[in-house]
Amino acid sequence: MIFNDDLIVYSYSRCSTCRKALAWLEQRKIDFQLIDIVKHPPSLDQLRFALSVVQNRKLLFNTSGVSYRTIGAAVVNKMSDEEALKALEKDGKLIKRPLLISEKSGEVLVGFKIDIWNELYLS
Repeated sequence: MIFNDDLIVYSYSRCSTCRKALAWLEQRKIDFQLIDIVKHPPSLDQLRFALSVVQNRKLLFNTSGVSYRTIGAAVVNKMSDEEALKALEKDGKLIKRPLLISEKSGEVLVGFKIDIWNELYLS
């Protein structure tokens, strides 16, 4: 088993991509802490860390979701980074998922892109 004592996976049970990602982790026996992204969105500090790693706040947004469409891209684009992060903190459905955060190793993965996951965890 690969032990990641600080690997946090924010997921949504109704999300098929999240289910695929969780199955991928479990098949490879990668230990993680699972958190429901809707009930318990990442903290503002975690989102700041994620942004510092991905370097593009648009990557953190679930742009195909209802919450995002309700706010509208124009409004999101006018937000400062801090305003955008606060919006994400308040509504987990705004966040692209799954969201993996490992502050200890400095890793953040947004969405399930198998090539990137394979490169990070199997190389």
